[in-house]
Amino acid sequence: MSGKSSVFDMIGPVMIGPSSSHTAGVVRIARAAIRVLGAKPDKAEITFYNSFARTYEGHGSDKAIIGGLMDFKTDDPKIKQAFEIAKEQGLEYKFKSVGNASVYHPNTIKLNISKGEQKVEVIGESLGGGLINIAFVDGFNADFTAQSHTLIIKAQDISGAIAFISSVIAQEKANIATMSVSRKGKNDEACHVIEMDSGIQAITIEYLRSIPWIKQIIYIPDIDL
Repeated sequence: MSGKSSVFDMIGPVMIGPSSSHTAGVVRIARAAIRVLGAKPDKAEITFYNSFARTYEGHGSDKAIIGGLMDFKTDDPKIKQAFEIAKEQGLEYKFKSVGNASVYHPNTIKLNISKGEQKVEVIGESLGGGLINIAFVDGFNADFTAQSHTLIIKAQDISGAIAFISSVIAQEKANIATMSVSRKGKNDEACHVIEMDSGIQAITIEYLRSIPWIKQIIYIPDIDL
């Protein structure tokens, strides 16, 4: 560690920074990413873009992202010791910065994280006030907030897939707030991202997993629960 002071050295254990974009939002991006992975990672490559690239050390975004990868909540006092705890837990990480990436939101973080052979790439945007947008998951457009119950379904791009998935969710009486679908190409892999006002039962998720053309399901409840 260098002799630089961070926001956490100045404010004590409560997660309040010069901007919640640099603190609470960063923690939430990481906590959403590990739920996409399905585990706390043992390796992480973290790239800060644009304004984050210039300020992540002084504003404490580096500690915030590492704390979030260990699933610390935004107000967890352990975030001050995130680097030391990460070392104890065997989390290997490295930081990168890209100062001028016009295609990305000013406060963007890319996380390449892995647990053993399992790996994901998540790109998140910190929007201010602790709000986030998970813009991409493994190259697919995602655009979810992680404030609602979220289903990410990777499936073969077939006719009727959207209607079928929607009908299964409707049986749970779970209202769909947003739904987006992106695909690699016609009849190739597609990614359905569905935000719901309420959760769904494990048996419904297992049923969806049993469908032959559905390749992967990730279920993310509200990350602040």
